Amino acid sequence: MRGSIDPFTNGLLACDHRTTFAEDRGLQALDHQVLLAFLLTLGAGLSTGIGSWLGVLSRRFSPGLLTTALSFSAGVMIFVSFVEIFPKARESLTPALGTSTAYLVTVLAFFAGMLALALIDRLLPSHELAILPLREGSDSSALMRTGLFSALAIAIHNFPEGLATFVAALSEPRLGIGIAIAIAIHNIPEGLAVSAPVYYATGSRSQAFWISFASGLAEPVGALIGYVFLRSFLNDVVLGLVFASVAGIMIYICFDELLPAAQRTGAKHHLMMVGVTAGMLVMSISLVMLS
Repeated sequence: MRGSIDPFTNGLLACDHRTTFAEDRGLQALDHQVLLAFLLTLGAGLSTGIGSWLGVLSRRFSPGLLTTALSFSAGVMIFVSFVEIFPKARESLTPALGTSTAYLVTVLAFFAGMLALALIDRLLPSHELAILPLREGSDSSALMRTGLFSALAIAIHNFPEGLATFVAALSEPRLGIGIAIAIAIHNIPEGLAVSAPVYYATGSRSQAFWISFASGLAEPVGALIGYVFLRSFLNDVVLGLVFASVAGIMIYICFDELLPAAQRTGAKHHLMMVGVTAGMLVMSISLVMLS
């Protein structure tokens, strides 16, 4: 009959409709993953604002509390780097490179991440996390330099951290959430380290807050810029290299900044071990719950 469609053509049309529907569902899922990845990265960066508020609202800081908080952040980052990120890097590289070569490349990328951050630190002016002692009437120009250099260094550090959170969340949301939690906790003392000296140098709470807060915004900016450049050739090998190098970067930050800053507060040494252990315990419980 005129206008009738034979069964074969009807089957092709149905198959094409199902394919189009599947593609639409796939694009929607990808859009949701990209949105989740960006929100996780943004949240990790915005956590700098918590430290910023602490820096401008607190009149004095307890050395014991600061030591515990800084070492807690280090414990979270050390645990997630070695237990989650490093194995994920090796797992991503193994299908393309084989077991032995993947392990070697993972180790090399890990130390390359540490070396890259060490070179950045060498090029930047001194920017140790200086939280104590801070008093009104201290050398304002020195405090301002400390705050600005800390903001610059933290912003540069946040670029690869933001990219790692974003890429991890795209690859595996559970891993992305773990990294975002670790970086968010780590960003709180960083926000404090920037806002406190700027506040004591200028006496302006708003200026101190916004300078500190801006350093955290480098994280989502770094994620978007990195994703724009990497998305065209994002594969398991690139993911593995990114994960391994970011694990190295996070370990470097722990041993070069967080733990030395915790020790400089003058609190008892055993508080550092309490903080590190508590950070690892909390991170492990979080990851188990997410699994």
